[in-house]
Amino acid sequence: MDVDEVQGRERPRAEGSWTPGKVAELLGVSPVTLRTWAARYRVGPSLRDDGRHRRYSDADVRRLRHMQRLIDRGVRAREAAAAAFSGTGDDVPEVSSARRAEELERAAEELDYGSLAALLDETLAVLGPAGAWTEVLVPVLRHFGDRWLRGDVCFASEWALAGEISLALRRCGARFATAPPGRGVLLACCPGERHSLPMEVLCAALAEAGIPAVHLGQMVPAETTIAGAAQLGPAVVFLWSMSAATADDVLGRRLRRRGFDVVMAGPGWESLAGGDGVPWVDDLPAALELAAGRLKA
Repeated sequence: MDVDEVQGRERPRAEGSWTPGKVAELLGVSPVTLRTWAARYRVGPSLRDDGRHRRYSDADVRRLRHMQRLIDRGVRAREAAAAAFSGTGDDVPEVSSARRAEELERAAEELDYGSLAALLDETLAVLGPAGAWTEVLVPVLRHFGDRWLRGDVCFASEWALAGEISLALRRCGARFATAPPGRGVLLACCPGERHSLPMEVLCAALAEAGIPAVHLGQMVPAETTIAGAAQLGPAVVFLWSMSAATADDVLGRRLRRRGFDVVMAGPGWESLAGGDGVPWVDDLPAALELAAGRLKA
């Protein structure tokens, strides 16, 4: 142990360099447990900062957190270490969607951003963007909403979860091969719409399917959406609205007058659905099917 740690002073760590004491604190285990894992399963620190002190790299810490999650799920420590550090998963049990949601909610409540990121990456890798959204993410977000209605102030937790979901979806979409060139899909929120996660999920799911897509973000000014459509020439434009208050039918009509194929997406358009023969989608599978159909047309 470093002198600074003995004296209660944790020195600022270099990027990718964690002291054993800090890792034990991060994982919520005793230093003895950490040393035991290192001795028994060869999962100790891989760096030496000055030739004397052993340090954990960022990769070491990520693997240890994965190992700890597996142990929490009932996997024996030896098998958990092998799965986390060698990439083998033969002895790793399947995790139910309900369990994944519980783990995400607990990490959000603790504002444990590292665990949130790891859990989300794992969930997206196993279930894909569409499956992760419908089976895990929507239920846990709805549960936070129900807690709000009961008077449970959980804004910080919900904010942390939503922000990490957005970042994880970007990482997920970036994993897939570059979509083939050609006309793609333009995804835009209405100018007053702040809730963009459904469009971010759709963008990642389209990337997984090999469909080129551009997501403009939340609260997109009308002129920005029109200019983006003019520059990209998309096969279809999805215009997202979460509530009737943000549904901008004027923007939809402006886009259609310019010859763009516009789809009203989200529950905010429900009262306008069917008007002028404009298609309306309010679920992810239907949006994916419609986008794929438009590109084939």
